[in-house]
Amino acid sequence: MLVAGLATAVAAVAVHELWWGLPVIALLAVAGLVAVGRGWSTRLPLAVGFVGGVAWVVPARPEGDYAIATSGRGYGLLLVAFVVLLAALATLPRPRRGGLHETEVPPT
Repeated sequence: MLVAGLATAVAAVAVHELWWGLPVIALLAVAGLVAVGRGWSTRLPLAVGFVGGVAWVVPARPEGDYAIATSGRGYGLLLVAFVVLLAALATLPRPRRGGLHETEVPPT
């Protein structure tokens, strides 16, 4: 999932400046999160890979330019990455405490 998120981020950076790029990126990012389902080993690594891939290209390149421009579309891509991470974190299942199963009643 981490590699899939990273690959999605690379594709997102490549097309985010096209007129259709940012809406398609946002749609595909949300669809990817929905498709993999909630989970610590599914949705979270996908989101971390996506955000990490976008964050990796934010600093200036050796040539002196940037892969993500300081334009509306560039900030839009950063916003999509932030929303993807927030959505993944907000929908994580709660960790189990003390080995109780969902059907067991905790001691009172």
